[in-house]
Amino acid sequence: MSQSKPLLKKPKPHWPLRNGPRLPHLRELSLVYEGRNEVLYLHPPDISTQGMFINTPARYPEGTVLKLRFRLTRSGVEIFARGEVRYCLPSVGIGVQFLELPPKSARAIEKEIQRSGAARAARKR
Repeated sequence: MSQSKPLLKKPKPHWPLRNGPRLPHLRELSLVYEGRNEVLYLHPPDISTQGMFINTPARYPEGTVLKLRFRLTRSGVEIFARGEVRYCLPSVGIGVQFLELPPKSARAIEKEIQRSGAARAARKR
């Protein structure tokens, strides 16, 4: 009687799926790991009103709370927020969910995403 190997199921990612459109540009992102005094200056690849993914080789445990400051590329609006690391991809970056984002900042991010989408649509024509 031959024994067949059980099929291995591909594990599901433990981070949440994206909830909305993302903006692929920011300027001047700084990140402060709460409880430490160091400030890191980074270049993030994308942002939404729920959170952002930050390219960084640094490892942060899930649940780490960060203070974030960044400036939106098109409007120049400066955003201050607190976020929690939801997942870490070693040597790639971290997924951060906003814990505290003022409504005015959320609206500025939404407008930036809409402007970016309109600009991309115009380039495709």
